[in-house]
This record gives sequence, C-alpha cells and structure tokens, in this order.
Amino acid sequence: MINGLNGSLSDSLFEAINIMKESHGHVIVSGIGKSGHIGNKISATLSSTGTPSFFIHATEANHGDLGMITKNDCLLILSHSGETSELKNIINYAKKNSLPLISITGNKNSMLSLASNVAIILPTAKEACPKSLAPTTSTTMQLVIGDTIAMILMGLNSFSESDFKKFHPGGRIGASLLNIGEVMHTEKNLPIISLGKSMGEAIVIMNEKRFGCIGIINETSGQLIGIITDGDLRRSMGGNLLDTTVEKIMTENPITILEKDSIKNAINLLNEEKITCLFVTKDKKPIGIVHLHDLIKITSL
Repeated sequence: MINGLNGSLSDSLFEAINIMKESHGHVIVSGIGKSGHIGNKISATLSSTGTPSFFIHATEANHGDLGMITKNDCLLILSHSGETSELKNIINYAKKNSLPLISITGNKNSMLSLASNVAIILPTAKEACPKSLAPTTSTTMQLVIGDTIAMILMGLNSFSESDFKKFHPGGRIGASLLNIGEVMHTEKNLPIISLGKSMGEAIVIMNEKRFGCIGIINETSGQLIGIITDGDLRRSMGGNLLDTTVEKIMTENPITILEKDSIKNAINLLNEEKITCLFVTKDKKPIGIVHLHDLIKITSL
C-alpha cells in the first residue's frame, strides 16, 4: 500500500508543501469522521514541528468556527470521497476569500478536488476492513501524506532540535532533549583528584562519590587530563597499588561532553563508547558529571 502511494504522488504534493511554506498564517486542517481524526493528528504534527496549524471540525465550522480563519491562512481538507456535505461551507468560504485550498482525497472528480488549488489524489486501494467499509487503508494513506508534508516542511524551515525542545517540554521527548547542564552533578559531588596524589586517596574519593570513576586534573590549570574507572582498578590490583600515583593508572584524554549537549546525545555517546560516565567540561575544566543510569531514569519517567 505504501509503495503504491509513493508511486502515485505527483507534483501536487510539492505544490501543496510550497503553498504551506509560503503561507504567512496558519495551516487550517479540516475534515469529518475518520478523516477528521487523521486531520487533527496531522495538524498537531505540523504545529509541533514548526508549521503553525490548528484543526477545525467541519461541522463546527458551519456554526461559527469559520471566524477562526484569517486572510493569511491556507486550508488542508481531508475527505476520501470528497463529497461530504458538511464540507461545502468551509470550501465555499475558502473560495469566497481567495484562500489557498489543498485537499487529500480519493476522488479526483469530487466537489472537494475540483474546488482545490491543489488536490493530492490517493491511489485506488481496497480498505483493510474485511467488509471494505470502515476507513482503514485510506486513512493510513492520509496519515502518511500528512506526516510526509510535516517532515519536509520541518527541513525547509530549518527546524532544529532546540526548536523541537521548546514545543516538547514534557514527557519522554522533553526529558531526552534537556541540556546536560540541567541534570549534571556538580561542585562537591564531582569525583576529582589532582596529579601526583596516591591511588589510596583516589579510591577513598571514588567510594565516597559513587560514580565508578574519578577524574584527574592538573592542579595548576584545573583542566581534566585523565580518568580512572572501576575497570582500571580491577586491572591494576596487586603490588603496591595504594601508594601508586594516579597518573600511572589513569587513561589520558577522557571522553567528555558539553553542558549544552542533550541527554539524548549523551546516552548515544555513552552507548557508542561502552562507558557509563561522562565528565562535563568547559574550557577543558570539569564542571559536572553524568551517569548513564541517571540519564536513563530521567528519560523513562
């Protein structure tokens, strides 16, 4: 079904996207029944990805909601048959006020299609419903087209991850886009020690801070130059470990992250490098630390 949809889309899709891109107002999405539910979702996706939009139910449009539409808006109307009587008034309103009208319909000769500036015509396909009655295949195709439009517009509008964060402050998406600086452990919680100190001192700090690692800094510059992990300790057991200086055990140039980076990026980096902790640095100086378990907990809420 999706392959058939891909083969059927013509220049109309890109004409529709161009109209929305050039619009100085909102993309007003409308429909009724199952197409209305799909339209509502498409409108929400457009709004959350940088294209201002809201949904007007076709019936409510006939009872005053036409007043929500301004001269700078464009309309996207969904109807598989294209002949739904409740759509007539909103179609006439668009024509009367010279508002760009885009439709997603399965009938190229329908009232809706013929009234549209751009009509995106769905390919002929049997509904997945065993009785071929309930809108299933057709509504799935509408949704695919709507999401495609939203994603292309997202790219054309250079909608960034930081923009996305502004519109998604809650839930798992919002949590994954939090800056590391908003969740990192700082100051007295940092497991750090200076060059020249003994491993005995380092182990005491590691046990106290409980991150499974300790950062080694240059006392003069304050810059992070190395790291010792629980794994390094296990590999170095024996002999005179407690009196050994930290620089003889540490791994130089540890992987770090910046406070402006997102939790999502930090988790990806930790997984790629197969490590559990990251120091957060500014001008190569440690200002924070994050642990994989903490980040996963935050994003799973």
